[in-house]
Amino acid sequence: MSLFEQPLAEADNTGAQPLADRMRPRTLDEIVGQPQLLGPGKPLRAQIESDQLGSLLLWGPPGVGKTTLARVIARQTQRRFVPFSAVTSGIKEIREVMAAAERAHAHGQRTILFIDEIHRFNRAQQDAFLPYVESGAITLIGATTENPSFEVNSALLSRARVHVLEALNDESIVDLLRRAIADRERGVLRSRPPEVTLSIDDELLRAMAQFANGDARMALNLLEALLTGAQPAPDGKITIRRADLEATLQHKALLYDRSGEQHFNLISALHKSLRNSDVNASLYWLARMLESGEDPLYVARRMVRFASEDIGLADPRALEQTLAARAALEAIGLPEAALALAQACAYLALAPKSNALYAAYGRVLDDVHSTRADPVPLHLRNAPTKLMKGLGYGRGYQYAPDLEEGIADMECLPENLRDRDYYQPTDQGFEKRLRERLTELSRLRHKREG
Repeated sequence: MSLFEQPLAEADNTGAQPLADRMRPRTLDEIVGQPQLLGPGKPLRAQIESDQLGSLLLWGPPGVGKTTLARVIARQTQRRFVPFSAVTSGIKEIREVMAAAERAHAHGQRTILFIDEIHRFNRAQQDAFLPYVESGAITLIGATTENPSFEVNSALLSRARVHVLEALNDESIVDLLRRAIADRERGVLRSRPPEVTLSIDDELLRAMAQFANGDARMALNLLEALLTGAQPAPDGKITIRRADLEATLQHKALLYDRSGEQHFNLISALHKSLRNSDVNASLYWLARMLESGEDPLYVARRMVRFASEDIGLADPRALEQTLAARAALEAIGLPEAALALAQACAYLALAPKSNALYAAYGRVLDDVHSTRADPVPLHLRNAPTKLMKGLGYGRGYQYAPDLEEGIADMECLPENLRDRDYYQPTDQGFEKRLRERLTELSRLRHKREG
């Protein structure tokens, strides 16, 4: 049987489906959330309702309805819906599906090819869809949890409009849970006798929504798990209590991908909160990363870097604190070392900030890469052999500690970089004293030169 001989309306096989699949919205009006895309008068909704939709990419976290929206679009526009997985399919399968799509197109049948996790396709596989998108043989709908700017090649990206789906808020999740409880045809009580009812208060529904963290599938799976094996009282009522919920919940599954955008978003939030001296936000983002499964050594390394980049000599102890936290992590691991990381995090947030050292090193690198690499001045060279002494190595060197006021008037930079001023300390924290010291050193050098 061809992929295109299946009817658009799937057979009713709800008995074998999990609750999350049974409760999939079937129309635009049943979809909760995404008002920025599907609200009245919004462009995407108008395109769907007028059947003027082109290829598109749906970008958003898990469980926000990317697959559901693609199915609703196919149903609304009366197009064939062909799901395609980037995880299990390769070039051979792409060619077979595209050939079938062309045959269907020749007979006037329009096809939506839905590609789940399109970011898992490599560039060559993505390129294989381009001719069929351009010819109109398919309308491509790709779903991804990763930023399409980085994961989808530019040719395909230019031919598909990107729509961003947001994580569902708690009220939307609660609404979905209430629907699943009330719907006797598809909901959680579908297989129960008509006299059986379910009692679960709003507080617990909100707790379930918070646990789901914007993921509708997770919330419905949790509701289904709570009902598994639950027996009604003699009056036919099943009552879910907090103890039942706590027994079912083991650990909040925070959305995270160590190599994906969430990884970069969270470390960016931590860095910017530290830089803004917001200790509360800094501790929060630190905990989010650690509880989500981020490599704690990565977090420790980033804080070590922050201590030098954003604090530097405004507070030299910041580097000591971060190195101590890293050593504690390597010695005892998590969860015990979480407090050591939190201590370093709080110290970094509250320390005075200066990027003067970071900027100075950047100016040095610019000169290293853009100017002639002049030889080390002779007076700065070591002269361990007679030959080297004869060539003038070390001649004219002045040992500063033996001089009055501990400073020599010799030039230590190459001639082509004479008088460069790389390090310009601020008046923050300890750096204020360093600034005063630099001013004093400059005065002493001018005095000796005079």
